Parts: sequence; C-alpha cells; structure tokens
Amino acid sequence: MREVRQLAMEIVAREGGYVNDPDDPGGATKYGVTLGTLRRLGLDKTGDGRLTEADVRRLTRADAVEIYLRHYFQAPGIDRLPKALQPSVFDMYVNAGANAVKILQRLLCQMGQKVAVDGVIGPQTVQAAEIAAAAAPSHVADAYGIARRNYYYRLADQRPASRKYARRRDGGKGGWIRRAEEFISPRYHLNASEHSRRIAAWGA
Repeated sequence: MREVRQLAMEIVAREGGYVNDPDDPGGATKYGVTLGTLRRLGLDKTGDGRLTEADVRRLTRADAVEIYLRHYFQAPGIDRLPKALQPSVFDMYVNAGANAVKILQRLLCQMGQKVAVDGVIGPQTVQAAEIAAAAAPSHVADAYGIARRNYYYRLADQRPASRKYARRRDGGKGGWIRRAEEFISPRYHLNASEHSRRIAAWGA
C-alpha cells in the first residue's frame, strides 16, 4: 500500500496546476485546492488580508501536500479507518469532501452494519469499517472503489455539465472514472463496452 504522503503527492500531481473551469462548482483551483478551501482555512498566501484567486495562484505543491495531509486525511479521521480503505477514501475526500465518507457509510449499511450516513467519521463508522474489513479483507477496498465509481456516474446522470469528467470526447472513460478505478482491482474495471452501455442514456 502506498505511504500516505506519497499518495498526497500523487494527488497533487494528478490535480495539476491552476484552473478556473466554469463547469466546476469548486471555482478557482490549484493542485485540487479551491479558493473556498483557502478561505475556510484562512490561508492568506499573498499577505494582503484578502483571500482571492491570487492566493490560489500562489499555492505551492508543498502547500497542497500539507493541506491534504492535515485537513483531508487527519482532520476528518481517515487515518482511523482500516488501512485497506484509507487510500481511496482519502483520494475521494480530496475530490468530494464529506461525500467520500457518506459513500463509505452507505456501503457499510449495505454490508449489514448499522451506521449513520452523516459524512462524519466517528466511533460508529470506525467500528463498522473495521468489522467490514475483517469480514472481507480482500474485497472491502474494491467494494468502496466500485461504490465511488457509481457515485461519479450518478452525479453525471443528474448534472449534464459534469459529464465531461466521466466521459472523454471520444466516449472513453473520463478522469473521474479512471481515478476511481486506480483503487479497484483490474478484474473489476469496466471494459469499453460496459462503460459505453452505462453512459448510453447521456446521448452525444
């Protein structure tokens, strides 16, 4: 399993430099860190007393790695989850915040555990995750990754502007789907035909 700092560095590399995509609700973003995140954390990179897009542009890779480790891994309690689940939940938390935890909690409920779907990793969620991981040590990470992939597809079903993140222009798997499958065993990856069938209702 990848060491968590290495994983944070990979997330930074994957997220890339400064973007401000009008179809992305996150707005101005660099290395995956949004202006909203900087405002929430009070990170004034320019030192002018205001938090604007200029502060996003000033972010360094090292800044982003530390933000991820402190505020997206340790603060939400992902470090308390079973080791098998930590990489994918961490990566998803960077991408989707508390929805990453809700996906896990819904999965745990489907696996027979009683846990509130509130997006918070508390003792109940930790215990349920430990039980699930012990019951299916070879499959729990795949199950989470598949649930995550399904979440992305459903999000694109509901929000046409987001489909470009799940489907490439040539119809192949978009970045969201490829990202989820990085944490799923190859035998559970969708082939091109399965992906095409899943997105057929979207049209051209």
